[in-house]
Amino acid sequence: RGGWGGMAGQAQAVSTGTTIVAVAFDGGVVLGADSRVSTGTYVSNRASDKITPLGGQAFLCRSGSAADTEAISDYVRHFVRQHEGELQEDPDVATVARMAMSINYQNKDRLMGAMIVAGWDAHEGGQVWSLPIGGTLVRTPWAIDGSGSTYIWGFLDSEYREGMTEAETVEFVKTAVALAMARDGSSGGVIRTVTVTAEGSKRGLFTGKSIPQFQDELPEPAWVR
Repeated sequence: RGGWGGMAGQAQAVSTGTTIVAVAFDGGVVLGADSRVSTGTYVSNRASDKITPLGGQAFLCRSGSAADTEAISDYVRHFVRQHEGELQEDPDVATVARMAMSINYQNKDRLMGAMIVAGWDAHEGGQVWSLPIGGTLVRTPWAIDGSGSTYIWGFLDSEYREGMTEAETVEFVKTAVALAMARDGSSGGVIRTVTVTAEGSKRGLFTGKSIPQFQDELPEPAWVR
């Protein structure tokens, strides 16, 4: 998370950025994220997977420090396995979200992670839980975070509606991430999605010309599919 810079060689923090989105619909949730990992102005990974399974039907969208959020997800998966062993059933999505929140809050002075826990369970159906930096936990119909989220708050406020179908929600999430990628230099690469319903989870991948383009973006070369 840190680096060396400046004339005097003083330690300076390296900024991180990404775009993560989760939206609930009737019957489940859709999570989406870009794939660019940046270290300041350097792109260290252009095809990262920022949507991590936590156990059962719960998934974690990660933004902030990759090391911190990966450590949190590892601990939560460990706690989920213990929970499954004791109760012989998958934990509710809210329980998994509170596990992540507890780690984030108790270490808020040492971690830099803005996350979203989303998934489906038999008690509450599709759920989206927002976990911003600092350890807050809030259930919302949709959540966004990361540096790219600054550019798309208005879009989600305006275009989100209750009662969307699964296909409409996937398209909505894809468009939101693409809009953020068009303006945020720290968001880019491909768009990954995970759809979670009572039937299970399935992943989606959007690359090349399947990613919407906006404003003054340069068109993809002719050879890109």
